[in-house]
Amino acid sequence: MGLHTVCAIMTDAFLAYSKDAGNDLSTPHPEFGFPGLKAGDQWCLCAARWEQARVAGKAPKVRLAATNQVTLALCQLDDLKAHAIDLN
Repeated sequence: MGLHTVCAIMTDAFLAYSKDAGNDLSTPHPEFGFPGLKAGDQWCLCAARWEQARVAGKAPKVRLAATNQVTLALCQLDDLKAHAIDLN
């Protein structure tokens, strides 16, 4: 569900925030082929969750070039740029 369109670099702060919000991304679920995420891993996040995390001050960095532009339906470009790791 949702728009998993934000290419993000996981942080401990974001993973804890997401877990507290009801989406535990750090625990492996081998039955679904999911190894669990750790800080430094890249993952396509739901745009709405990224925006919630941004408002809470917990948004991870973004690989903007790999983030789908449909993300702009839920997130502001300036906010994404402020978290981008791939802008000069």
